[in-house]
Amino acid sequence: MKDLSRLEKYIRRGEVYRREDLSHFSGAVDRELARLVQDQVMVKLRNGLYHYPRLSVFGKVPPDEKKLVSKFLKDDNFLLTSPNLYNSLGVGTTQLYNKSIVYNHKRRGAIRLGNRIFHFVDKSAFPKKLTIEFLLVDLLNNISNIAEDSSLVLNRVKERVSSMDKVKLKKSVQAYGNPRTKSFMMAIL
Repeated sequence: MKDLSRLEKYIRRGEVYRREDLSHFSGAVDRELARLVQDQVMVKLRNGLYHYPRLSVFGKVPPDEKKLVSKFLKDDNFLLTSPNLYNSLGVGTTQLYNKSIVYNHKRRGAIRLGNRIFHFVDKSAFPKKLTIEFLLVDLLNNISNIAEDSSLVLNRVKERVSSMDKVKLKKSVQAYGNPRTKSFMMAIL
């Protein structure tokens, strides 16, 4: 029991931990983690991945998505996005999706981390930060996957492009667009 309290000294609320992050604090880390999970102090998200949740009046607060994905991938080289962000472009998309997409260089497929499913896409190129230009290119790359009428959205994209920074947009199209997106956008630009 003494080792268990020693392990608890090193964990902070709201953080996500890998088993190996905690192994140097204890000689019996698996047993102590199992006890912490059983006592509902920590939450097991996946094999070897744990969360020490913050508490609110509504209960346990889920982990920050960026921290969670970063610990899972053991890397910060990813871009977390969602089709819901297309709605901010003003091109006629209004649907809400329960989908988080992670562009990265390591994993692919739908992977459950805790109570969330993340769709990992192994993509050769993506920006470090989400930009409006990348978001428009990403929408065009995934136009067949949205629920709205694609022809109406494409017409609105043509209108929207006129108010955007053409130089930044052209760079985004060249760097991140698929062939269909590139031909569509080059005709407009």
